[in-house]
Amino acid sequence: MTQNCRIARAFTGKHITLILVSFFGVVIAVNILMARLATSTFGGVVVENSYVASQQFNGWLKEASAEQALGWKAEIARDAQGRAAITLRDSKGGTIASAKVTAVAEHPLGQRPETDLTLRKTGPGAYAAPLEAGRWRLRVTVEADGKVWRTVGEVL
Repeated sequence: MTQNCRIARAFTGKHITLILVSFFGVVIAVNILMARLATSTFGGVVVENSYVASQQFNGWLKEASAEQALGWKAEIARDAQGRAAITLRDSKGGTIASAKVTAVAEHPLGQRPETDLTLRKTGPGAYAAPLEAGRWRLRVTVEADGKVWRTVGEVL
């Protein structure tokens, strides 16, 4: 009959030092990795002055409520010619035919400069403007019937 015998080894200061150095090494490495990823993917400043933005916040909420009450909708895509195309509909599903439509095209990661677009009418409730190939976020402003409506959409 064979017995398994284990020889006990002493837990020394070298062991605890190795454990602590390994633990904190992993923590520091993960922190450095996360900080590098965060700074390399952030496209820029959200607002220039957060205090001034906070003072305007309630006004922005009122504007957003008024815009939402209009019930307008936008379909944002690329058309067959590769342009940014927007189709506008009112709350009843009808087209919004006589509108001034502008947009600011932003690259999602801030890699390219913003581009101002003035969309031209291409059909009933349809508007389009040339846009460079790639993925873009459009901040659209529609002025029609004395009202202003804003929306954001993506074009691939």
